Amino acid sequence: MAEFDLVLRGGTIVDGSGERPFIGDVAILAGRIAAIGVVEGTGTREIDVAGRLVTPGFVDVHTHYDGQAIWSDRLNPSSAHGVTTVVTGNCGVGFAPCRPQDHDLLINVMEGVEDIPGVVMAEGLKWDWETFPEYLDALDGRSRDIDMAVYLPHSPLRVYVMGDRGARREAATPDDLSRMRTIATEAIKAGALGFATSRTFFHRTAAGDAIPSFDSSQVELQEIAMGMADAGGGVMQAVLDVPNHSWVEELKGIQAIIEKSGRPATFTLAAPNSGPPMWLPVMDILDQAQASGQPLTAQVFPRPIGMIAGLALSTNPFSFCPSFRPLDGLPLDQKVTAMRDPATRAAIIGEAPVDGHPLGAMARNWDWIFPLRDPPEYEPSADESVAARAKAAGITPQEIAYDMLLEDDGRAMLYIALGNFHDNRLDVVKTMMDHPNTILGLGDGGAHYGVICDASYPTFMLSYWARDRQGEQVPIERAVKMLARDPAHAVGLLDRGLISVGLKGDLNVIDLERMQLHKPEIRHDLPAGGRRLDQRATGYDYTIVSGEVIAEHDQPTNARPGKLVRGAQQAPTA
Repeated sequence: MAEFDLVLRGGTIVDGSGERPFIGDVAILAGRIAAIGVVEGTGTREIDVAGRLVTPGFVDVHTHYDGQAIWSDRLNPSSAHGVTTVVTGNCGVGFAPCRPQDHDLLINVMEGVEDIPGVVMAEGLKWDWETFPEYLDALDGRSRDIDMAVYLPHSPLRVYVMGDRGARREAATPDDLSRMRTIATEAIKAGALGFATSRTFFHRTAAGDAIPSFDSSQVELQEIAMGMADAGGGVMQAVLDVPNHSWVEELKGIQAIIEKSGRPATFTLAAPNSGPPMWLPVMDILDQAQASGQPLTAQVFPRPIGMIAGLALSTNPFSFCPSFRPLDGLPLDQKVTAMRDPATRAAIIGEAPVDGHPLGAMARNWDWIFPLRDPPEYEPSADESVAARAKAAGITPQEIAYDMLLEDDGRAMLYIALGNFHDNRLDVVKTMMDHPNTILGLGDGGAHYGVICDASYPTFMLSYWARDRQGEQVPIERAVKMLARDPAHAVGLLDRGLISVGLKGDLNVIDLERMQLHKPEIRHDLPAGGRRLDQRATGYDYTIVSGEVIAEHDQPTNARPGKLVRGAQQAPTA
């Protein structure tokens, strides 16, 4: 009789600790790692993984699978890129707590902030919950491929407590604050991983209004954090209001909350593409936090913060031009035919965007717009930009961009680098990633379905930073630690992220030489036939969750061992 459920034989073990890789076996029994090294016993299933990397499953602490976890049993793209645990409820948006009369309001918020079509949510959400504990129970009752943990989101909490006053962003009364604190305590006790908020003016509802949590008072944030403290757990996640305020000003408030509540905090950090090094004061603050032992971490994305534009996607450089508006709802083939008409081309190219929507300006920043090919290039040369190509050709950027969009019968995509690409290099990303108080994150899986596909970043981290980059690379043992142990520990999930006896049997078997990230693709597999961007990878020979193989040779299996992770998890004791 076999002693183990699964044994991986002879792989190169990169255990997530940051230590050097070594050759050995890994055995799993009852969903846990049972033996490492030379494993004498046999497994019900044995796999020869010689010549391939064996890593812990990766942990993405910034996703938005709040809805997808309800209507789908796969949390992809994340699960297609070696991720075995995701954290959702980020940016303070989500679907609980919520009274029935506020369903449309929360859909409107999520549609605006996370680019999830309202019709998809209206069709896919069952709303068999009202309170946050009931939402956790609803998640717990559904099967899925990978594990997930959930933050209590600020905007639904505010609306649940304050009704229309909360949606209108009125100041919370003492009674409001008391209720928020109580609900936060109940949420942590029920299994929330923490509390999430957004303070950025970029986050708006589908109607264009500021979201309920925007510019909430320091007192309100502090009281919710004290609710976590009352329950004895939880981490605070925040998107801060930079550049409307300085990093120093915003982080001073977060540090005060940490100081009073004793709860950890994590926030989104990005660098501008040009201008002064605005990230340097943050590095100083993180240095101080590290020296004092303050539990403050910054989440960094390991490639440019960007958008994908195209004629079949949510935006393109001409989306807000008056002559393009009548074409926007047409099927792609009809849209392309119309745009190839010389008169239509001249009209659209000659117009400026209207209505002042932020996407209109972002999608026309020609110096930072590049073609997105297969395989995609995420550190493109400056001479590949629309602006540089236009200058070389002696025509306008609008003409270049227009013609690029029509390539491949209108299926061409443009990559718009919004940040993290200072002076057309990723060197600043390396600087930020190197700090001991930063973690990788911001995959945003489950959101931005028509404009972003960043959940693929683990594959980019391994194939680019650890293998292909010309210049300073990241050693494979450190890259794996950054993808697994570091984010898991930052949010209190101490039972995963390492290949160690007793920890969860979440593993990847990776053929690093074969690993390849492919160009994003459009799929229509959401509720109501909704569209989303997906991105495939090759090189994941096996992805394993709790000892079950959920993907084999880059293809999903029928295994659905994923569970709801209720709150912080302690490492097992011997």
